Amino acid sequence: MGKKGAASSGGKGAAKGGDKAAGGGKGKAKGGASGGAVGGGGGGGDGKLSTCNFVKARHILCEKQGKINDAYRELREGWLDDGNKVPGPKFGDIAMKYSECSSSKAGGNLGWFPRGKMEGKFQEQAFGTPPGSCSEPFKGSNGWHIVLVEGRRM
Repeated sequence: MGKKGAASSGGKGAAKGGDKAAGGGKGKAKGGASGGAVGGGGGGGDGKLSTCNFVKARHILCEKQGKINDAYRELREGWLDDGNKVPGPKFGDIAMKYSECSSSKAGGNLGWFPRGKMEGKFQEQAFGTPPGSCSEPFKGSNGWHIVLVEGRRM
């Protein structure tokens, strides 16, 4: 697994089947996740998100759990513990500091990506996190992630 280019920075060359070593470690896999993790329906009072086809997100990727926990601690202490949302540019600063992905140079910005582009666990988190919200650290096929969802669209 290539630490620096291990996640999803956009473009072609997606790895097939979720093997983190396949395809140079871009972190994208076709299989693994359907839309099942995201609520169907219109996003009513049941707490589920309505289905969407595209998400705009930033992320932090670290090989080691301790490092991702340090990044999350900084997010908590700066915003999350006070009930505030993390501003995209501030999340980007933390991504530049901690992330081992090539997208860190752009503040972890992944831009808009469609359902089916990212590996299963990452897609599940990205499409299951409300806009403006930040996920807790989670283990994906190519390391530990934190995702900040900046937008959703059909």
